[in-house]
Amino acid sequence: MGKGGQDYGKGENISSKPSDFPAWAKDVQECEEHYKVKVKRGLTSDEVEEKRKIYGLNELEKHEGQSIWSLVLEQFNDTLVRILLAAAIISFVLALYDGDEGGEKEITAFVEPLVIFLILIVNAIVGVWQESNAEKALEALKEIQSEHATVIRDGKKIPNYPAKDLVPGDIVEIKVGDKVPADMRVVELISSTLRLEQGSLTGESEAVNKTNKPVPEDTDIQGKRSMVFAGTTVVNGNCICMVTQTGMDTEIGKVHKQIHVASESEEDTPLKKKLNEFGEVLTKIIGVVCIFVWLINVKYFLSWEYVDGWPRNFKFSFEKCTYYFEIAVALAVAAIPEGLPAVITTCLALGTRKMAQKNALVRKLPSVETLGCTTVICSDKTGTLTTNQMAVAKLIAIGTNTETLRAFRVEGTTYNPADGRIEAWPEGKMDSNLEMVAKIAAVCNDAGVTQSEHKIVAHGMPTEAALKVLVEKMGLPEGYNDVQSASTILRCCECWNEHNRRIATLEFDRDRKSMGVIVNSRQGKRSLLVKGAVENVLERSSKIQLQDGSVVNLDNKTKNLILEALNEMSTGALRCLGFAYKDELPMFENYSGNDDHPAHQLLLNPSNYSSIESELIFVGLVGLRDPPREEVHQAIEDCREAGIRVMVITGDNKNTAEAVCREIGVFGPEEDIRSRSLTGKDFMELKDKKAHLRQSGGLLFSRAEPRHKQEIVRLLKEDGEVVAMTGDGVNDAPALKLADIGIAMGIAGTEVAKEASDMVLADDNFSTIVAAVGEGRSIYNNMKAFIRYMISSNIGEVASIFLTAALGIPEGLIPVQLLWVNLVTDGPPATALGFNPPDKDIMKKAPRRSDDSLINAWILFRYLVIGMYVGIATVGIFVIWYTHGSFLGIDLNNDGHTLVTFSQLTNWDQCSSWKNFTASPFTAGDRVFTFHDDPCDYFKTDGSLLTMPPWVNPWLLLAMSVSFGLHFLILYVPFLAQIFGIVPLSLNEWLLVLVVALPVILVDEVLKFVGRSTTTRPSARRPKPKSE
Repeated sequence: MGKGGQDYGKGENISSKPSDFPAWAKDVQECEEHYKVKVKRGLTSDEVEEKRKIYGLNELEKHEGQSIWSLVLEQFNDTLVRILLAAAIISFVLALYDGDEGGEKEITAFVEPLVIFLILIVNAIVGVWQESNAEKALEALKEIQSEHATVIRDGKKIPNYPAKDLVPGDIVEIKVGDKVPADMRVVELISSTLRLEQGSLTGESEAVNKTNKPVPEDTDIQGKRSMVFAGTTVVNGNCICMVTQTGMDTEIGKVHKQIHVASESEEDTPLKKKLNEFGEVLTKIIGVVCIFVWLINVKYFLSWEYVDGWPRNFKFSFEKCTYYFEIAVALAVAAIPEGLPAVITTCLALGTRKMAQKNALVRKLPSVETLGCTTVICSDKTGTLTTNQMAVAKLIAIGTNTETLRAFRVEGTTYNPADGRIEAWPEGKMDSNLEMVAKIAAVCNDAGVTQSEHKIVAHGMPTEAALKVLVEKMGLPEGYNDVQSASTILRCCECWNEHNRRIATLEFDRDRKSMGVIVNSRQGKRSLLVKGAVENVLERSSKIQLQDGSVVNLDNKTKNLILEALNEMSTGALRCLGFAYKDELPMFENYSGNDDHPAHQLLLNPSNYSSIESELIFVGLVGLRDPPREEVHQAIEDCREAGIRVMVITGDNKNTAEAVCREIGVFGPEEDIRSRSLTGKDFMELKDKKAHLRQSGGLLFSRAEPRHKQEIVRLLKEDGEVVAMTGDGVNDAPALKLADIGIAMGIAGTEVAKEASDMVLADDNFSTIVAAVGEGRSIYNNMKAFIRYMISSNIGEVASIFLTAALGIPEGLIPVQLLWVNLVTDGPPATALGFNPPDKDIMKKAPRRSDDSLINAWILFRYLVIGMYVGIATVGIFVIWYTHGSFLGIDLNNDGHTLVTFSQLTNWDQCSSWKNFTASPFTAGDRVFTFHDDPCDYFKTDGSLLTMPPWVNPWLLLAMSVSFGLHFLILYVPFLAQIFGIVPLSLNEWLLVLVVALPVILVDEVLKFVGRSTTTRPSARRPKPKSE
């Protein structure tokens, strides 16, 4: 039970919690006895205090979020990040040690650890910023709660009473526009009807009629017609209610708990899992190679003599031990792609921009990639697959005689009158029967349709708004064009209302299921216009109007004909309304709405409405629906081709949901769906739920509650599926949080749903999800390409360092140079790979498997071969420069440097013992290097293109140019060259670099050809890997 932040009643023995008592299934007297309260009097102040000690305040719990420091530490719970951190700390310590030994700390020694620390700090800041948004969904949920209520205490009505102080048993009055402050049992209706908008909680597409009569105890949340729920809104009527649940025991409190539980059980994204696995493998490889490199150089810092077969006289050089330890650290730096976090973030950010252009607003960066491996989309129906805008789909009018009906198909799916037309409509020549249908639909109507910014929105009941749109599509009869209308949208409706002024309204109630208005025409004639449930209107009708306007008696044959048409439309999930009128109103002949008229007393009592609405003349009926979005059918087909299953989970009724699913292609028109379409309650009663979910093709779950949605998502995830969940209501929030990627509606969605989601659809359109999935797949392919690119480059670095250590030659790359290669010369081209255009058939492949590896065995072999070549070529050039005056006809000795033998180069650490060794000065660029003080300083270095050529991606060419440009910058700017410990290359030396480097392309293309030739066609469950 929610205590509202206070610790009430810890030691109390609660004998009966409010949730244990099914108030919806008990009559009012039983509820009064259970809660020890009388409806007319309410609770006393003392009783309220006693109950508050047991139940606490009527507010949602406040969960303590993670502290900022725990979030920061969490960012370092990543294998790659830990390796980087360890390398940075060791490098920093070694830099300090070298400075202390030499008496001078050079800034270049600290560049490497400082840059790595900077990368880690930026990475942590981004991570903390993302995760600090997690608890906002719970805060948004609290905003839904009502702050005030009208309560009856001690027999007195108290308006604006703080809702948080309500307790079970309180008597509360609610009226139109009020937000319900707690879960309550309706005990007395003050108005003839009571309707609440509770779709955000239950998923129902229309306002729900409430009653004070009990309902079955085992009914679902949608069926609890005698209950009103916290956070829902009264749209019609007013009533007296009894509070039954408060705080965390309310339905919205249960959602709050579910969101909190779901947020605590969030898992890593597929990409993060892959990167962690990759990091763990990399750690082991780095560890083994570093130890091996260090061990093969033990002879240089540890030596001994054998005396009597036993090692004696050990000699240990701490300086050389440290030096080779630095080489091992350099090896670790070479193996780790330091630029990878930055490149991944950049690529994901680019993906969010692309998705935003397609109306998919990404709230959490990793969800961009997660979309690409989605295997199941669990979609809400109302507002996602459908427009959430009621529209008339069919109009049935009376023919020339009682045996014929006329059917008109009405196009359009929105509240825009210009959206669609009426097929086979007699333009400008409406007959009398159609005129009467238009008049009733326009005048017996309380809704409105207006232009709001760039969209048209409805006010009032959606069904009534749809009727007004129908009237606009019908147009005006001859003679009505002279009326000027202020509205550009509802011109025809205003014209009808101008000609027929409403003087009284007979409100809709649940018994007669109709609404009527008494109007006064310009000729002073009083008429009653009625619309409502077809069966009820037909039952109170005695006559029928024919096409020409003549009125004849309504016989059983005609009545059955109309009921057949009604049944046909109802079977197609259309909600039907009938129209009728009455001209003979003797009691209201002189009535104009004045209070002193005798007829006014009749209107004050709703029980008289049925008798007033009798002897009606029936004129026709319409079928309305929440129509599917036009583009959804193709999107469902695209999902099927892409190997993605679509499951529809809705709170709406089963028949309506099945009809929509057949229309949009989730089910076939004649498909037997008895095993595929279940209510949420039926699904929960299945013995083997996973077997049901494993069925191929689409599935439907209707009348679903929040817990049903969560259970479906949880079971799918347990089965290895990657689940995308859509939703717009409060009831969707827990499942949105639990899914691999939660997708909220931007227009119709509640703030709770948006805050719990990973992505928001700006246009509320299912087809946008499918487009975003394609973008996610493209992003993953591009990320895989640049991760492999960076790894192949790093293998070359590792190979070069390993070879220099194994051969005992001077180190060719110092740590700061490796860092430059990893961040700058590798970074821009890798980032540019993120701009690669998507494969044309990207949405015709099955989703990648959750265990699909970033680097498979063949790719690893390919890059090992390339990396080894790069390493050998790098070390080879290094050795050639020291030992050869020319190579392949290229003169390398024109700078005047001293040549040594390979044996001398591999034993360079013994240079001081060489007799008469001198090193000649040589020039590099405009600098001259001399070695007069110590000749041994001469050796010291611490001072498929065919299928997708580069021009397909201009960004890659630009990145390569930037990379080369930056490299030339540090080579030929003296200050930078000194920091990075390098010298400019001569023209001949550049020729040597090109000669040795170009074979890399040939080697890689040969390996690609071998890979294509030996790879079999992928199975349906596994997409073909994109060629690098």
